[in-house]
Amino acid sequence: MFEYGVMPPAMFLGMIIFMLYGFPVAFSLSAVGLFFGFLGIYTGHFEYAFMQALPLRIFGIVSNDLLLAIPFFTFMGAILERCGLAEDLLEGTGKLFGAIPGGLAYAVIIVGAILGAITGTVAASVITMGVISLPIMLKYGYNPRLATGVIAASGTITQVIPPSLVLIVLADQLGRSVGDMYLGAIGPSILQVVIFLLFILFTSIVRPQDVPALPPEARGELNTALVLRVLWGMVPSVVLIFLVLGTLFMGLATPTEAGALGVVGAMALAAMHRRLTWDLVKQAMHSTMTITSMVVFILVGATCFSLVFQGMNGGLWIEFLLSHIPGGALGFLIFVNIFIFFLAFFLDFFEIAFIVLPMLAPVATALGIDLIWFGVLLCVNMQTSFMHPPFGFALFYLRSIAPKTVKTKDIYLGAIPWLGMQLILVAIIIFWPESVTYWLDKAPDVDLNTIKIEIPGFGNDSGNNQMPDFGLPPMDGAPGQGGGAQPAPGLPGMPNFGEPPKINP
Repeated sequence: MFEYGVMPPAMFLGMIIFMLYGFPVAFSLSAVGLFFGFLGIYTGHFEYAFMQALPLRIFGIVSNDLLLAIPFFTFMGAILERCGLAEDLLEGTGKLFGAIPGGLAYAVIIVGAILGAITGTVAASVITMGVISLPIMLKYGYNPRLATGVIAASGTITQVIPPSLVLIVLADQLGRSVGDMYLGAIGPSILQVVIFLLFILFTSIVRPQDVPALPPEARGELNTALVLRVLWGMVPSVVLIFLVLGTLFMGLATPTEAGALGVVGAMALAAMHRRLTWDLVKQAMHSTMTITSMVVFILVGATCFSLVFQGMNGGLWIEFLLSHIPGGALGFLIFVNIFIFFLAFFLDFFEIAFIVLPMLAPVATALGIDLIWFGVLLCVNMQTSFMHPPFGFALFYLRSIAPKTVKTKDIYLGAIPWLGMQLILVAIIIFWPESVTYWLDKAPDVDLNTIKIEIPGFGNDSGNNQMPDFGLPPMDGAPGQGGGAQPAPGLPGMPNFGEPPKINP
């Protein structure tokens, strides 16, 4: 425990105490880092020279081009969130699937996945779908626990589906490409949606009374006009998604450029629906400013904390503790995921990514774990932070807009099955890494035993190892050049090193 001194565990404990006290995370990290930094300088556990790197590290944060993608994708999502696109998608898709048991739940999951890909914010997805779908579900006989659970869970898909802000932060902290992180998240995103849909299908078979079909007067007539209405709300959004992610995957744009392209596309989409107003743009800018400022301040605080923590050999302390867990890499992954799961009760995903991930990444690298797979795995785990009763943010968002007839107990109990399905996905990714790595570009397989390195020699095919003449005429006395004549004692104009030196008096 104290192989590297008492300061690293004391610093870690101090951070936990500040977190539990409820002080803002960004300022808690800075305060703990600076306090222990000066304390370490006084006690001789920390070198003063480390502090000289702090201004440069802060400047590196605010000048990081990769982090510039966060405000772009946030602004894109805020525009699409407020332009009424979600309402059109939910209403049309709900009527399209309304004739089958669980149709509204299917619609919420599908629209939640689409909104996750175009807005990137859990709050927007949960609140929008809750306002529109929850009253209709309750009105037509859906079980309140299932209705609230499917709405909250579908909103959390946002964290895994590209272009997620969490994946950008994870790529930055792990030193990996955002495009590779997005490619790695495609498989788990699809699996998450499929698991949710299969659960609704199972429920509709076992307990059809919990997910009844909509009556004809509520869903309307299934005709060409309804299909076209759904396509009008869905196709432009899907085109925007493929436009943003496609340019990123093909290497035509950086994450920042893809985000800027997404902003232009989102404003064009809002204009197509005749909902692009100056008031909408101002609200989107305010939301973007709030989220971006929060991320930057947390990152600055985490940088201050990690600088002092690493300077006191805290990284070696963490690596020593985690590398001695029984079970090798598998034991490490199981422990880390249990640790993240419980840590998510109290911390937001940004805080976990900035505080905990820099401590875990070196250990994962030492154990030979692929960091893209590791990052996607933690991303799937961190989305459970939104579903944890009683601290899940998605549950708070849903409680704020749910009618008073829906009890808080029903919201919490309804979240438990969906939380279990998210943990099932974590287990699938651990034991089936190809669910992440299959989508990544693989380097060509090379058998090192078949590689031959040939260096041309100075001899000819006959085995006569003589110096090449390079097309020059033979020189008298050169070794091997005199035909049958005896070689001269040396090259013309060169001293004869075969004789002892002569000293002239």
